Amino acid sequence: MASRIGIGFDAHPLKEGRPLVLGGVEVPFHKGLSGHSDGDVLVHAIMDAMLGAAGLGDKGVHFPSGDPRYEGISSLILLSTVSELTRGDGWRTVNIDATMLAQRPVLGPHIKNMKEKIGAALSLPEGRVSIKATTTDHLGFVGREEGMAAYAVALLEETA
Repeated sequence: MASRIGIGFDAHPLKEGRPLVLGGVEVPFHKGLSGHSDGDVLVHAIMDAMLGAAGLGDKGVHFPSGDPRYEGISSLILLSTVSELTRGDGWRTVNIDATMLAQRPVLGPHIKNMKEKIGAALSLPEGRVSIKATTTDHLGFVGREEGMAAYAVALLEETA
């Protein structure tokens, strides 16, 4: 069977008056991530990694930011759709590995819940979803707490 690896990246600015949603989990913080959907950079990076591995473009092709159907939508719903798209194209997600970049808040206590939610959206056991968090030691837009970012890698395996 053929295997493919895809990489994804996403970044959004922080904004007052929005909830902070990462990995489908609402994390207590005084700002949230700006975006057309819920702004979940972690899930967005995972979607792009999966779509890239399957050769299906990126999330903007499938969920354009100008489309009112996706305004405020949970990124977990979009992730489930991406999973269906990749399966329909003959691919099975083997595992996901992702890293979130955030100066604050501390994300470690929320990672288990994020792994569960992402695993459920992808029909993957929790052990096949790896999520980590790091700061940038006060460097760049993340370090200045202007925004957050995430990287993800997805391994897909051909089903046919």
